[in-house]
Amino acid sequence: MSQIVIDANRSAFALNIKELFEYRELLWMLAYRDIRVRYAQTVLGVVWAFLQPALTLLIFTLVFGKVVKVDTGSVPYPLYALAGMSVWSYFSNVMSQAGNSVIGAQGMIKKIYFPRLIIPLSKAIAAFVDFLVALAFLIGMMLFYGFIPSLNVAASIGFIALTIVAGLGVGIWLSALTIRFRDLQYVLPFIVQLGLYATPVAYPSSLVPEQYLTFYYLNPMAGIIDGFRWSLFASPLNNYGIISFVTSVFLFISSVYYFKKSEGEIADIV
Repeated sequence: MSQIVIDANRSAFALNIKELFEYRELLWMLAYRDIRVRYAQTVLGVVWAFLQPALTLLIFTLVFGKVVKVDTGSVPYPLYALAGMSVWSYFSNVMSQAGNSVIGAQGMIKKIYFPRLIIPLSKAIAAFVDFLVALAFLIGMMLFYGFIPSLNVAASIGFIALTIVAGLGVGIWLSALTIRFRDLQYVLPFIVQLGLYATPVAYPSSLVPEQYLTFYYLNPMAGIIDGFRWSLFASPLNNYGIISFVTSVFLFISSVYYFKKSEGEIADIV
């Protein structure tokens, strides 16, 4: 049996990748459990992962595509909106699930020791299943419209990675803060709903007045969605997007720092 040594003098920012790797089986087990709980004993099962974006896309197409008639250039509106929805849905799922993850695992936290960071990380892995379904839906829609991706398509991997970083950054922050401020778990659904309309999911960021762009792109997903669309459709890429990229990395690094700093108190607080 391996010996666990907890060093009180270790830096709060010591991420300890080796320790996370040693607990990788627990990480995968927690992610697998979440996937099973989500889809086991449900009538629709995985079909819901298709229905949810399809119904949302239908509403967006009717409101923004037909009524408002948002201009998306040469890209059919359903494709344009679906590209934004796919990465936003993953971000919002990770943010929501990771934000409430530590509170939900308080029973396990009080009984055994393990790196607490594994809990929000497992939510990012579990949410990736829905993301893959959304990507498959997007690819199917592109085939339906006969739309060929741009030459920038390889860059989509980088923007997906940034989506994971941004989702974990906000989710880890929320998971640590929710321990102290329980009201956040009730406010979180409203934040997700508000963020949907404060992000260029259903509309292009070009509609935002220039004087507000600096503030607008503090939203990490604003630049990431622009970049993801650019990689698929060669849509215009706003120079302000760099603000979103920097914000995403900053949120992730600062969230890990704060989480590790608070980790020793988690079991006592929950």
